[in-house]
Amino acid sequence: MTAWRRLRLPLLAGLPVFVILLGLGTWQWQRLQWKTALLAELASAEAGPARPLDDAAPTPWTKVFADGRFRHDREALLGLEVRGGVLGAQLLTPLERDGAPPLLVLRGWVPLEGVLPIDRPDGTVRIEGYVRPGEQADSFAARDDLGKKRFYTMDPAVIGPAIGAPGLAPFALVALGAPQRGVLPMPAASLPRPANNHLGYVITWYGLALAELGVFITFARRRLKEPADEPRL
Repeated sequence: MTAWRRLRLPLLAGLPVFVILLGLGTWQWQRLQWKTALLAELASAEAGPARPLDDAAPTPWTKVFADGRFRHDREALLGLEVRGGVLGAQLLTPLERDGAPPLLVLRGWVPLEGVLPIDRPDGTVRIEGYVRPGEQADSFAARDDLGKKRFYTMDPAVIGPAIGAPGLAPFALVALGAPQRGVLPMPAASLPRPANNHLGYVITWYGLALAELGVFITFARRRLKEPADEPRL
């Protein structure tokens, strides 16, 4: 019994770490299941037909279509993105709809320094794309330049009044299409695919837990084989 008491302090020190590592591994396993289901849902939505955008609040990242007229005089730019060594941004244009709130459409990427003309269709158009939920700027977000109509957070409640289009729907429609050489803007080619690296994290955290357990077992075996301390006089 005295020999086992030698392991009391190492066990008390190592057990919380072991439990934390197991907890992190389990959390990442749950995230893996969630992300896998999300990717399957996105793939199913992309493979299926677009449905009409109705008055009901749409599910984020679903594929829909909307009819309306672009207000090119109120377009703006969102974010920054480099393509082929050229700095650009997403072109935002309000779409006015009959009997429904105007809708922000992310028409696609355009360079900041215009070298090619931008296609600006007139009349009623049908836009097919996916629903992107609105965002709110946090303390780390870049500051919007309202005067130049340059935005870094996709927040319709902020963008609408700044570009003269109040009452925008609280989400945006990201246009989908096949990019064509020499034609701007360049629309998104597919629905977004978030990275799924959680399996690697699961292996890492569980692996560290097993490694700690192995180290403790090796230490305990050696510790128990040591002779008992001489009693003090």
